[in-house]
Amino acid sequence: MVTAPAPDAEALYRRGIALEQFGHLAEARAAFESAVALAPHSALLHHSLARVDRFTPGDPRLPPMQVLAQQMASLPPNEQTFLCFALGKAYADLGERDRAFRYYLQGNAVRRRGTKYDEATALDFLQRIQHRITPEFIAANRGYGADSPAPVFILGMPRSGSTLVEQILASHPQVHAGGELRHFGEALLSAGIGQRYPDSVTSLQQPSLREIGERYVAALRATAGPALRITDKMPTNYLFLGLIRLALPNAAIIHTRRDPVDCCLSNFTTLFAPGRLGYTYDLGALGRYYRGYEALMRHWNAALPGTMLDVQYEDLVTDLEPAARRIIAHCGLEWDDACLQFHDAPRQVRTASVVQVREPIHARAIARWRGQAALYAPLLQALGLDAPIAGVGREPSCPCEERPTTG
Repeated sequence: MVTAPAPDAEALYRRGIALEQFGHLAEARAAFESAVALAPHSALLHHSLARVDRFTPGDPRLPPMQVLAQQMASLPPNEQTFLCFALGKAYADLGERDRAFRYYLQGNAVRRRGTKYDEATALDFLQRIQHRITPEFIAANRGYGADSPAPVFILGMPRSGSTLVEQILASHPQVHAGGELRHFGEALLSAGIGQRYPDSVTSLQQPSLREIGERYVAALRATAGPALRITDKMPTNYLFLGLIRLALPNAAIIHTRRDPVDCCLSNFTTLFAPGRLGYTYDLGALGRYYRGYEALMRHWNAALPGTMLDVQYEDLVTDLEPAARRIIAHCGLEWDDACLQFHDAPRQVRTASVVQVREPIHARAIARWRGQAALYAPLLQALGLDAPIAGVGREPSCPCEERPTTG
């Protein structure tokens, strides 16, 4: 249960969220600062403020969080999580990476205790998809889908660059950005496939593929209108990629990739909505899920050769224009220079990358983990990477109480 801010602070919080989503970060910061001043004991508000701005040495926003951290054990679990992630962000900005990561460990541990996640079932699900939707299944069911070329699927692990890719596309005048849509999963449910997926595909009737595709496109058009291309950046559509290709053979598909350690740590240090992405709250589980995802993507590449454009996050942030041109060309569009000014696109963004995609391109998030491998040992081991460092396998203790600095 989240401790509710005072009524006026609640209104300021909601205003800050709306401003943040539309890219008005300075105004959002001011709204959150005013809300914190009215309700300094709300960890939710501290977390919201930390999310939209970088901390600097002597930052006056840090001591109130340190004071609140002295009462950590008495806070409700959700408030503990918000406070730990806020302090993790603050100390990461200040370059105190070990201290920051200890707070992220603590916050994730609290969230994990309140999350139902069955790792064996999750990993088995990824394997069953490969066993059910085989190259032979795909070959036997080609030619029955809807012919619309409008959809552009942007998929991959969360925190792999999908929002950045969509923001680049959204800057093109012929593209409507749909955000994270549930339309494809809902179309599968309407066709009687979704609830028992992937086992239910064995009873799939070929005409159902056109029905699935047409339902999906109708849902897109209901909000996007006549745009030439419409993006859907629900990352976990990678689970349905075989059926996406069969139901929508002319759709563009973009797979966003990122260094595995960077991608996993970005998930671990991002506070998602409760109940989502249960594998992200434990370093070992996160690494094992990532390997399961990689195996599934290898399966799709083998079963659907030439279907996807792989976009590497590191290529985007180190040499934007060539990577952006590949993305635009893959979608069958003429180049537009506006795509290089993606951070100025006036659209609402509701994902965890809402702040990052409002900034000009930078490479600050590449290889941040190097030099701290001992902290991340459970993740590195789960990913199958070597970490021959003293202390590997032990998670550092978490600072449950803070002493405020005078900064």
